[in-house]
Amino acid sequence: NKTQEMAKENNSHHHAEAKRKRLIWILCVSGFCILSYVLGAWQTNTLPSSSSEVFSRKACAETKTQSKLSTSSEDEDESLSSSSSLSSSSSSEPVELDFESHHKLELKQKNQTIKYFEPCDMSLSEYTPCEDRERGRRFDRNMMKYRERHCPSKDELLYCLIPPPPNYKIPFKWPQSRDYAWYDNIPHKELSIEKAIQNWIQVEGERFRFPGGGTGFPRGADAYIDDISRLIPLTDGAIRTAIDTGCGVASFGAYLLKRDIVAMSFAPRDTHEAQVQFALERGVPAVIGIMGSIRLPYPARAFDLAHCSRCLIPWFQNDGLYLTEVDRVLRPGGYWILSGPPINWKKHWKGWERTQEDLKQEQDSIENAARSLCWKKVTEKGDFSIWQKPINHIACKKLKRAHKSPPICTKAVQPDFAWYKELESCVTPLPEANSPDEFAGGALEDWPDRAFAVPPRIIQGTIPEINAEKFKEDNEVWKERIAYYKQILPELSRGRFRNIMDMNAYLGGFAAAIVKYPSWVMNVVPVDAEKQTLGAIYERGFIGTYQDWCEAFSTYPRTYDLIHAGGLFSMYENRCDVTLILLEMDRILRPEGTVVFRDTVEMLTKIQSITNGMKWTSRIMDHEKGPFIPEKILLAVKSYWTGPSA
Repeated sequence: NKTQEMAKENNSHHHAEAKRKRLIWILCVSGFCILSYVLGAWQTNTLPSSSSEVFSRKACAETKTQSKLSTSSEDEDESLSSSSSLSSSSSSEPVELDFESHHKLELKQKNQTIKYFEPCDMSLSEYTPCEDRERGRRFDRNMMKYRERHCPSKDELLYCLIPPPPNYKIPFKWPQSRDYAWYDNIPHKELSIEKAIQNWIQVEGERFRFPGGGTGFPRGADAYIDDISRLIPLTDGAIRTAIDTGCGVASFGAYLLKRDIVAMSFAPRDTHEAQVQFALERGVPAVIGIMGSIRLPYPARAFDLAHCSRCLIPWFQNDGLYLTEVDRVLRPGGYWILSGPPINWKKHWKGWERTQEDLKQEQDSIENAARSLCWKKVTEKGDFSIWQKPINHIACKKLKRAHKSPPICTKAVQPDFAWYKELESCVTPLPEANSPDEFAGGALEDWPDRAFAVPPRIIQGTIPEINAEKFKEDNEVWKERIAYYKQILPELSRGRFRNIMDMNAYLGGFAAAIVKYPSWVMNVVPVDAEKQTLGAIYERGFIGTYQDWCEAFSTYPRTYDLIHAGGLFSMYENRCDVTLILLEMDRILRPEGTVVFRDTVEMLTKIQSITNGMKWTSRIMDHEKGPFIPEKILLAVKSYWTGPSA
């Protein structure tokens, strides 16, 4: 028993000792916490009071910028600045809070004064700088020169924002946009009245409706194209690119799209007010243009099909000069379709209010011009006549020995050069062929294989320093880029951006990478680009044009949803004022449209400093391969605003 009592006494002693130690430990920890709190409070009171405020504002700005593009320009400047310290405005020494990663490039421009651009007058809401009708009246009417491009001089340049009309609405999404457009966006009823019988366009309340009709489509464009498909193959992939001359509201191009044929439609800015604007509002490719005294801005051998339906182009004049230009841009084996006067004149001459002799003479002149180009007449049936260009010039050269007018051009003519280049009365030579059944310049794959097949121009080495391996590498680059763009622009694959422009298209990799999206791309190759690649882009089955970005583009305001500009501003920074290029981008971009810039950090910060004054919001982002790549991305959005009501 004594032993048990001693054991119990020892246990109680140990318990008391353990409790005493635990109590001492708790008191020590509590004392340390209190001391830390007191010291922290004393240190905080010695800091300038504005530091915490600035830090909070900085953190909020960074969070907002990562989640939204609509951050205010003040927040953006803070969140995008590479300054890693936040200093107080107090006279005491500033405390630096450095949370930045130190591998990033420093953005040297700070505290820039923003220059805000005012809206232009509402009378300029549909301003097209290089197709201004008042300026055009100063030029010769011969060969329609007064309707060609005539850009403003330096003292005529505008440094203001083209205003959208009051009540402007975001256009309908494709495919609904093919058939409908908002009246407030293009408030012109002229075509609905002037072309009422021909079903070009109808007004239904606050909307326009496009029934698919046209001057030459009494049963609609869809039925009209079905008639053509009974005469030549349209759906086997051999015909992919088309050019529609004098396109009206581009219903022909609109209904070709459902057959996987993409048309470059063009028409002048003339008495048919806003026809090209209607086409683009519908989500159909189109540009302002005219068959005049200079070449069309496309390379040689670009289109599988050329079309004219009552397009009012005098094919028979000037010794068939305009047909010679169609021959230049038509691919070997390509088709030219003509409907309307003078075709089937024996049936229609009374309705056309022309004499039979006049119409017969016009058709004979066209037939002779086509023969002089070595074209073969495929068929004349009903209201259609269709010719086909030869696949090479082996037989044509023999023919030209006997019939020398027009002669085959010399090799010095540069078939692909087409920027303000005057038309010439000679046949553009095709590349040499070794046999009568060989396609000059190389045969093309059928669509859709054509999009990723190596273009013949690259296979044959006609583009310096670009070979099949580099072409395939470029496709892989764009595959990675589009995967990244889908993260930062999720709407890209969902049809939000119907009309897309690539301002520096190179090999057309952007267009190819999004070929399955409900979008189309205007591939622009700058005339100042080191490598002229537009011909290869057309050989891939895409469309585009040449352009000097020191001048305005041949389109109406508010016609593109997304613009991509990769390396463009570094190309032009020493050639012209980049502010004017940005103002032109603002002109052609729709409200709430998006721009993706790719360039050096210095150039992007310069761009951002300008666009901050253009009612745009933006943020700079890392390259898709990570922060160590010097090239960065600037993602910008044009804000929604409209001009005042009258």
